[in-house]
Amino acid sequence: MLIGRDRGRETVNRGPVHLGVVSDNVLSAAELSVSRDGDPVLDGVSLAVDSEERVLIQGTSGAGKTTLFSVLGLLEPPDSGTVTVDGRDVSDLPERELARLRRSVLGYVYQDFKLIPDLTARENAALPQDHAGERDDAWLDELFDRLDIAGVADQYPASLSGGESQRVAAARALANRPDVVLADEPTGQLDPETAASLLDLLCSLQTDLGTALVVVSHDRSLLDRFDRVLVLEDGTITAAD
Repeated sequence: MLIGRDRGRETVNRGPVHLGVVSDNVLSAAELSVSRDGDPVLDGVSLAVDSEERVLIQGTSGAGKTTLFSVLGLLEPPDSGTVTVDGRDVSDLPERELARLRRSVLGYVYQDFKLIPDLTARENAALPQDHAGERDDAWLDELFDRLDIAGVADQYPASLSGGESQRVAAARALANRPDVVLADEPTGQLDPETAASLLDLLCSLQTDLGTALVVVSHDRSLLDRFDRVLVLEDGTITAAD
């Protein structure tokens, strides 16, 4: 069963995922399993995310959160199970089509920012648009204004603070107006005040765009910002208490 917890916005608990059937879920997974060196990391994980929904996946270090992030983000395949993105089962899609989905449907925010050091902040944020061949400078300007990083647009990553770097990463994630933003420990390298500010800005942009937001994190201070909170433990996922 897919599980959920109401966090104050309208949510719906769903039944089992129906493979091969187009649904209202913008992102879903059914019975995902992944092992490392013979040890299970994910063991039959199923979940579904609607457009505009915020889902927080909690778990301790080593619980498999980053592995789940990578599988949901089409960055690595599961050993078994199915991921469906925008109504499409991705199991048999060629790499070219997976790359298109990663570029246009999904956006990514990483704990360590993953900014390219010899590109400016603006050039880093524009990468998804450049890869798609569709630069939208007006939208980039708006993102940098909303995220309060317009003043560092021409600076290189080495000169940015952690908070500025993560805001540039958020701008990059939103550059192509994706259907889903996936964030792996986005506040992990930030102090509490900077982390709260970043999440507030990201949630505001997510709401305005109608984008789904899926965050994997151990940070319990984030709980009240999300519609549903799930817990990943011992390779399985359950609703938070």
